[in-house]
Amino acid sequence: MPSTPRFRSACEAAAVSDAREAAAAAAVELVEPGMTIGLGSGRAVWAIVERLPRETRGVVASERTRERALAAGVEVVELDGSFELDLALDGADEVDGSLGLIKGGGGALLREKIVISAARRFVVVAEAMKKVERLGDGFRLPVEVVRFGWRDTRRRLSHLLPDAELRSTEDGSEPYITDEGHYLLDARIAPGTEPAALADNLLRVPGVVEHGLFLDMADVVLLGRPDGTVERLERF
Repeated sequence: MPSTPRFRSACEAAAVSDAREAAAAAAVELVEPGMTIGLGSGRAVWAIVERLPRETRGVVASERTRERALAAGVEVVELDGSFELDLALDGADEVDGSLGLIKGGGGALLREKIVISAARRFVVVAEAMKKVERLGDGFRLPVEVVRFGWRDTRRRLSHLLPDAELRSTEDGSEPYITDEGHYLLDARIAPGTEPAALADNLLRVPGVVEHGLFLDMADVVLLGRPDGTVERLERF
């Protein structure tokens, strides 16, 4: 799994939910009539979907988001190359002070990166507790790999990510498979690792499809707090 689950009390869970809702509400205010938006995946995005005006036009990055968007009355369109997205909205598993991200806890990192790259502007929606001093402080980095020869891909990644583990389904009975039919490896980022160099080196390994480092992509980060306030970080 991407990280070790931690027990949360009812109060902690409520605080996380309140923080997420605050960030989602702030994000919806950025959606203007006539926009075509990109929607990633995960609880923060689904909180946004529930608040969007009906007949909003959008591209979705996962099948789970598609289901929720259609149920909410969003007009889901395909990313067919005939238009550019006005805005992409997505969550994050970690955010650093430079607006670098780790994403992929929900398994949709490849499609999410494609959707974000198709947008003029990318806004991250997350809870304030996702902000970290160093990417990898509390979350393992997901790496999407083709299924063929995945064990050998992992071996060839070992000099970069020595403890990479194959992600399993929630019940642990079989490997997790992404919407694009790939496997995911989750690994610790060692202290002192330069994220940009790691991101570049990972893509040089045959068998690696994509990774969960989203660097120099976010324009705005909205960090919700349990009290309903939102911290806004911007890239200059």
